[in-house]
Formats: sequence, structure tokens, C-alpha cells
Amino acid sequence: MAEPSQNPGPREDPARARDRRAAEKAAARARIAQQHTWVDLQVQRAMERGEFDDLPGAGKPIEGLGVQHDPDWWLKKLVERERIAVLPPSLQLRKDDAELDARLDGIAFEGDVRREIEDFNARVIRARYTPADGPPLITMPRDVDETMARWRERREVRRARARAAAAASAAAAAPRRRGWLPGWLRRRR
Repeated sequence: MAEPSQNPGPREDPARARDRRAAEKAAARARIAQQHTWVDLQVQRAMERGEFDDLPGAGKPIEGLGVQHDPDWWLKKLVERERIAVLPPSLQLRKDDAELDARLDGIAFEGDVRREIEDFNARVIRARYTPADGPPLITMPRDVDETMARWRERREVRRARARAAAAASAAAAAPRRRGWLPGWLRRRR
């Protein structure tokens, strides 16, 4: 059986089809040219406004041009730009141990302080049971109750200093009294 034709209408003349395709290609080229002119116009207007003046790196050679290609160049640039330091776990725990008291002093609630200490201890214990990468682990877990007691002492010292500073500023802001008489009586004189 013969399959019915997809286009039951009259066939298009080959010359006319060629002309139609050529016209479509010309229209597509015109659209692309128009887009390019629009982009060029936007760039030209931005240059007139001075938006490209004083860009970082202007007039300088491109870094790393001509050097052997490194596929991790973007990662190295990120580490350099953001100053990311990747330390072995043992050194990172030493650093965290040294900064722990200052970090705890920035926390206001005892529950959060206890949770922070327990998290630090869990990281130390986890590092003890993993194979060593880098220097040996010498950081010990912190005694939670002792660290909490030291945090409370430092908090009381900070509060006492804050009260003293508030009292000093209130005393400096209070008006000086000229006599022993109350204000309403002084006005009647």
C-alpha cells in the first residue's frame, strides 16, 4: 500500500524554495547584525559615561599569559584571593584550641557555650581515631565543666567592667548640683 503524502497541497517550485531559504538566511543575518550593533551601542554608551575607566588591571599584562596551562588555576586564585588556609587536622585543632576561649566569650548563653565545647571535644576525639595527616595530634579535649567555670568568671569580669563603664558615663552625664536646695525651692528665692 502506498503511504499518503505528508503535504497534500501543490509542490513548491524549487526556485521559489531556494529564494525563500535565501530570504530566511538574510533575515537571520540581519537580526544577528542588529544584535551586534545593539551590543556595540551599549558598550559605546558605557565608554562615554566612563564606566570602563580605572578598571583593575588596566594597562597591565595579563597574569600567567604564556605560562604552561594549569587546570586548577581558578582554585589557586581563589585560595590566594580569599586567603584560605587549608591546614592538616592536627594543626587546625591546635589553632581552634588557641582561639576557643575568645570564641566562647562572644557567646551569650550557657547552653550554646556548652554545645561549642562539646563540638570541639568531638572533633578532637574524631581526629584521634583517624589516620594522621601531617604533624601528630597533641591537642587534648577540654574539660567541659572547668571550661564553663572559666567562661562564667570571664563573663562576670566583662559585666563588672560594663557596669563600671556605664556608671562612669552616667556620672559624667549627670548635671552638677550647685547647692543643697532642691530645684523647686531654688527658683522661689
